[in-house]
Amino acid sequence: MKVLSVASEAYPFVKTGGLADVVGALPAALAPHGIETTTFLPGYPALAAAVRDAKTVHRWPDLLGVEARLLAARIGDHPLLVLDAPLLFAREGPIYTDPTGQDWADNWRRFAAFARAAADLASGAVPGHAFDLLHAHDWQAGLAPAYLRLFPGPGTPARSVMTVHNIAFQGAFDAALFPRLGLPPTAMDVEGIEYYGGVGYLKAGLWAADAISTVSPTYADEIRAPEFGMGLEGLIATRRDRIHGIVNGIDPAVWNPDTDPALAARYTADSVDRRMANKRAIEARFALDTEDGPLFTVVSRLTWQKGMDVLFWALDELVAAGGRLALLGSGDQGLEAAFRDAALRHPGRIGIRIGYDEALSHLLQGGADAILIPSRFEPCGLTQLYGLAYGCVPVVAHTGGLADTVIDANHAAIAAGVATGIVHHGVEHDAMVGAIRRTVALHADRDGWQRLQRNGMNTDNSWQTSGRLYARLYADLLEAR
Repeated sequence: MKVLSVASEAYPFVKTGGLADVVGALPAALAPHGIETTTFLPGYPALAAAVRDAKTVHRWPDLLGVEARLLAARIGDHPLLVLDAPLLFAREGPIYTDPTGQDWADNWRRFAAFARAAADLASGAVPGHAFDLLHAHDWQAGLAPAYLRLFPGPGTPARSVMTVHNIAFQGAFDAALFPRLGLPPTAMDVEGIEYYGGVGYLKAGLWAADAISTVSPTYADEIRAPEFGMGLEGLIATRRDRIHGIVNGIDPAVWNPDTDPALAARYTADSVDRRMANKRAIEARFALDTEDGPLFTVVSRLTWQKGMDVLFWALDELVAAGGRLALLGSGDQGLEAAFRDAALRHPGRIGIRIGYDEALSHLLQGGADAILIPSRFEPCGLTQLYGLAYGCVPVVAHTGGLADTVIDANHAAIAAGVATGIVHHGVEHDAMVGAIRRTVALHADRDGWQRLQRNGMNTDNSWQTSGRLYARLYADLLEAR
């Protein structure tokens, strides 16, 4: 089976969040099931080294108004295709925003052209490249299933899957742009890509795809409700028989505390005491007091969705309970300033790094005692999976993939030996403070805490199960044809 995986980012080339990790890990996860996955990416400068010796396999003289060519390379053992369209993607810096932090004004064209090229690939327009199935990820690839359904190339259109990694990001644009997308006039309809008077790229994919997947079973249920569906719950309800919740996995080749070069000390579930060297390294990096009390961490976008506003107001209680915090993240400027002020107010107890650092994120997972993830909604989340794998106990809100992957350390779960983290219901001050205090109390029992760490580390959060479920979904779609 040949699958075209269409996404705006993929690790290790370009990454702004968990989407890149998922797309980067899928080819290896699917290979044991007889599936060859070709990853299709925009031609950002970050891919220059990977495609330096690439072969040009196709040209578009006019791809939604720009010249473009298709480059073929490889990611290790897996094929890679890159849309080389310099007018659209040869831009330094963030991939979605301009130097002022605003979305690029032509994002509508950038990702429509990318999706058009993907649909061409998946419907016989590019000689020598045929695919059984197109797998589109998030709004940036959302138009691909719509082009495939409404205006395919000369061959047999591939079947299609649309994966929602976060329904809050939808790719909504002004209706005036519709005539420039090259779709038939009938597409601008509520039974099409029209979305509240405009054009919705994610909506287009959800409407047109043969199947929809979300990145956890709980999130698949949650997005049917208005508080989580973000305006798309009506469409989701009409396609509920096509929706599949498949939890993401993590790549043990990248996230493994026994082999991770970013750690000061490597360890396994049988040697969690060695984590202390990593803890000391974090204390030094973040100018924190050196002690054995609980060290919390946050590795996150600093946004309302992630519950960071609630965490900020709980910081005084965290310090009063004997905890310390090392935070790595960026996002809302007001929240960035608030956490900086908290660090000034609690020197030696709270340390802040604004921005993102991949190696530092590994060290934080490998040395902090617990990672705080109080998200208001979380489609899957990878951070808690990294925490489980590294013995950094997740403290999470009961929502989406967090609820699907973390077992609360209540009395019954502890007695049964299955607890892996601390789960709180509701994202508000008292719930957050209660979870922090419960974590501090559990940490005081050294043997019990290490059992909690080992439980998480022994959990299988690899792509093995998820890969099998995606392979089954693909096979069912092809059999249905």
